[in-house]
Amino acid sequence: MKLKKLYDLIIELGIAKDPRGKAKVSKELQKVKKQYEKLSDSEKKEFDTDRFKNPYSDTRILNGSIEAEIKKVLVGVDIDPSEVLLADRLNEKGKKIDLIVAHHPEGRALAALYQVMYMQADIVSSRGVPITVAEGLIKERMSEVERRLLPVNHTKTADTARLLNIPLMCVHTPADNHVATFLQNLLDKKSPETVGELIDILKGIPEYKAAIKDNAGPKIFNGSKTNQAGKIFVDMTGGTGGSKDIFKNLSQAGIGTVVGMHIGEEHLKKAKAEHLNVVIAGHISSDNIGLNLILDAIERKQRLDVIACSGFMRVKRK
Repeated sequence: MKLKKLYDLIIELGIAKDPRGKAKVSKELQKVKKQYEKLSDSEKKEFDTDRFKNPYSDTRILNGSIEAEIKKVLVGVDIDPSEVLLADRLNEKGKKIDLIVAHHPEGRALAALYQVMYMQADIVSSRGVPITVAEGLIKERMSEVERRLLPVNHTKTADTARLLNIPLMCVHTPADNHVATFLQNLLDKKSPETVGELIDILKGIPEYKAAIKDNAGPKIFNGSKTNQAGKIFVDMTGGTGGSKDIFKNLSQAGIGTVVGMHIGEEHLKKAKAEHLNVVIAGHISSDNIGLNLILDAIERKQRLDVIACSGFMRVKRK
């Protein structure tokens, strides 16, 4: 399939698994178009028109012709110039890689990562947190992340791909939507009574089994195996970690256990203060699940030859 078709399909799949639901995402896209219409001519020239159809600022084609035919892809959780050089070396060996797919954003997608974080307000609101509180907290956190990313040399990987003439794209939130929805549905169905039972469910998933062997499997960061799990919230999508002050509101909304990819020390302290169980399933392993699920969905449309690198392990599901 052509790169443009692949890109459009990934966005479509990401929306289908968005925890906010398709209707909410559609409304957000309509808002973007209305905002665009109010801009001056000079502001419209600066506007990223991908936003009309793509609600995920951290997912973009970073290099290559949209007409490029894609059959073989090199997929990694983190792609930096060394992986681009790896692709070039593999091409020299006759692998004929048509596209590099990064999970974590690079280039302009990294610089705009903070924009996608707004979806977290709607997600926690659906779990019982007042939307006014959720919006206020996430806006403050978004500003913090924007300031942190501003001085980063975010174009170096895309620049390397351009110089070597290798197509490059990043697929972040669409993949994270897949793992978040997959785990939330699984845990809602299984309804573990204790944190220990929850951990056992996670350990039965192939990507987490592999992570255990690498000493990076699911762990309890707060609570114990015998603690009752209560209402479980899977927090794995929306750019990056949200506000550290949201845990009080999650607790008040009746959440007993938060299952995440990772958590910072300040965030963990706040969660402990609210007596929330915190289970960290694993960062790279969770990213693997999201990527594998979205690749499975793509391959139901058209076969792709996938070469795994940089922390990625291909696991196919029926």
